[in-house]
Amino acid sequence: MKKTQPRAAVIHSFAGLGKCSLTVFLPVLSAMGCAVSALPTAVLSTHTGFPKPVVRPMTDLLVPAAAHWARVGARFDGLALGYLAGEEQLSAAEGALRLLREKNPGMTVLLDPVMGDNGRLYALYSGALADRMARLAGTADVLTPNFTEAYRLLGEPYRPGPYPEEEVRRVLRGLCGLGAKRAVLTGVSPDAERIGAAFLDSDTGEEGACFAAREPQNFHGTGDLFAAVLFGGLLRGEGLSSAVRRAVDFTAACIRETVERVAPEPFGVCFELLLGRLTEETECTTPN
Repeated sequence: MKKTQPRAAVIHSFAGLGKCSLTVFLPVLSAMGCAVSALPTAVLSTHTGFPKPVVRPMTDLLVPAAAHWARVGARFDGLALGYLAGEEQLSAAEGALRLLREKNPGMTVLLDPVMGDNGRLYALYSGALADRMARLAGTADVLTPNFTEAYRLLGEPYRPGPYPEEEVRRVLRGLCGLGAKRAVLTGVSPDAERIGAAFLDSDTGEEGACFAAREPQNFHGTGDLFAAVLFGGLLRGEGLSSAVRRAVDFTAACIRETVERVAPEPFGVCFELLLGRLTEETECTTPN
């Protein structure tokens, strides 16, 4: 029997300067052995951590490009869906997703509902748009919000951490209650020293959490880095627990590498220096 290569599609924004979205997903998935196709939702001069980036939405591209992929026989094992700029673009992304699912009925869909952080939604996200995102979340196979996004998807007010175990479980159950098969909650911090992710598989009942040491600095794009490694692990056939563990471990290692090399700066983490680790078949060893 011939060996197969995982095939991934990523619908996300492209920032020319700063490490996030497609400029993270493409190298990470490639390093993990996946063949990657990309469809940008917007092109930005920099990521939004810089002041006044130049932004060109690509809304009109999404459905025609997906239809073209379908016509030429593109096949995907998984699709990752990220930043969506506005209600019209969310509708276009839903249309593209429908087209690709028709041709790839077994495709794993990961949705990172990029809406906000640290208790605040981005200015773009009105209540109506956030509600639309909640409906889209219900169609995902894997959902990867942070707490700001998770509470908004559930229609609840934001609660600052640290988060007790029972609250984490309650939120995960609520996310799966939207319709998502598996929920992975990022930014889970049981105390001041640790941070990581918790997960729940609604089909099997598997649940757990994985943590790494917290660094004092925050870096832009680590959520995309986590989601990309998680997605690649699932496409390579890893179980949810193993894929989450690998994603937490790799993200933490990249943050440590960056702290050792540069002062805090807005460009992101030095993940390129550690991509070789992702080609290994052995599981990572982040302790719980």
